[in-house]
Amino acid sequence: MTGPALRILSLGAGVQSTTVLLLAAEGRIPKPDAAIFADTGWEPKKVYRHLERLNREVAQPAGIPIYEVSAGNIRDDALDPTHRFASMPLFIKNQDGGDGMTRRQCSNEYKVKVIKAKTRALLGYPHPKPVPRGVYVEQWIGISRDEIGRARDADVQYMRNAFPLLNMDGAADGREGWTRDDCERYLATRGFGDTPKSACIGCPFHGNAQWRRMRDEEPEEWADAVAFDKAIRSGNANGKPLLGEAYLHRSRLPLDQAPIDRVTAFEWAKQQTDVFGQIADAELEEGDPDGCSPWACRSGRAA
Repeated sequence: MTGPALRILSLGAGVQSTTVLLLAAEGRIPKPDAAIFADTGWEPKKVYRHLERLNREVAQPAGIPIYEVSAGNIRDDALDPTHRFASMPLFIKNQDGGDGMTRRQCSNEYKVKVIKAKTRALLGYPHPKPVPRGVYVEQWIGISRDEIGRARDADVQYMRNAFPLLNMDGAADGREGWTRDDCERYLATRGFGDTPKSACIGCPFHGNAQWRRMRDEEPEEWADAVAFDKAIRSGNANGKPLLGEAYLHRSRLPLDQAPIDRVTAFEWAKQQTDVFGQIADAELEEGDPDGCSPWACRSGRAA
């Protein structure tokens, strides 16, 4: 086979992947054969409403099926001491007084693995049936130019990653490839200016601004996150008891006491933009509130 058997969009339902779906529906880029949304079971209500609207107003009229897949509810699994693979990147206050952090396995376990399983099924080779050499899917991933460091090759032979936004013309600065700001401007012109950031309600990588928005605009979700934060204090990670106390906020204080009203250096840097709206400095350590992509968690520094 000389070309892909299928083209599939990895749809996180955030800004970049929503942009790719709209561009395809408009015919500005080729139309994918399908889109896959991996549901952690703990997305904000805004994300689920946005996904429903995308399906109704964009994907269905364009003939692009959206498949929703899930490995379970990450919130429930994280509180289950017998569940082995619910490890979230929690901030730890160690018994010796030092700071630590649990391993981040959530994106892989709750997004990547189920997307791969659905991809194999759509190819006609569900696990454990081997995918013949040369048969592959072109996996579309919504990575914009300002996060090009997150663009990586696939780690399996039956998938080859492609990044449509990196090849788009018409960026505000005249360069090839769209930035997140270009995507947001485009979405606003199409009536999707309120596209939410896609990340779990209790993601430890929320920046202070994200926590404030949740507290002030989504009180039920804030209460849920606060309750979860209390429940994990002496919890488990990867099926083993934690050797310290766990927190959702990087201050390692209870979420309802954490200094989320402080404007972080990251937020300040975003305000110090050049004429093209680019962030003045690279991502800073206070947290990146851009959301979670199945293939490239946008939280923290790019690897």
